[in-house]
Amino acid sequence: MTDIPALNLPAAAPDIRMMAEYKEVYDPLRRRWVALTPEEWVRQHFVAWLTGALGYPASLMANEVGLRLNGTLRRCDTIIYDRSLRPLVVVEYKAPSVTISQRVFDQIARYNLVLRARALMVSNGLLHYCCIYCPDGTYRFLSEVPSYGQLTGMLAVFDRQTAQK
Repeated sequence: MTDIPALNLPAAAPDIRMMAEYKEVYDPLRRRWVALTPEEWVRQHFVAWLTGALGYPASLMANEVGLRLNGTLRRCDTIIYDRSLRPLVVVEYKAPSVTISQRVFDQIARYNLVLRARALMVSNGLLHYCCIYCPDGTYRFLSEVPSYGQLTGMLAVFDRQTAQK
């Protein structure tokens, strides 16, 4: 990656090192160096935003989590777990040059057929989306990516309302 793209996320200062022919970035969640691609640049900034400004616990997050979907091994970009270690949020990243389309949402929704997370987030570093998975199988889009406290509070209220119906 010759140019590091500008993002619509708070500045972060990930550790970067130059290898013979490419750059690597240190991923604190995976605790290892990985190739610095445009998508990885988005991931590192988005995770820094979630854990820093929005209060998502890094201890409940994992990057590049494998799952089996229709007999094929896939990888979720990031999973945020609840305190019982059940998937709470699935996050999908794209490079800034990639348009976030219905196809991206279809991809993450397929992952969620297996994971059954309560919320989905998608970002290309420029645009960020968050939606809640409803018990009727639909998704409700939020106006912004909520803080961890806002999300868990919103889900608790949503669960109480659903239980009362």
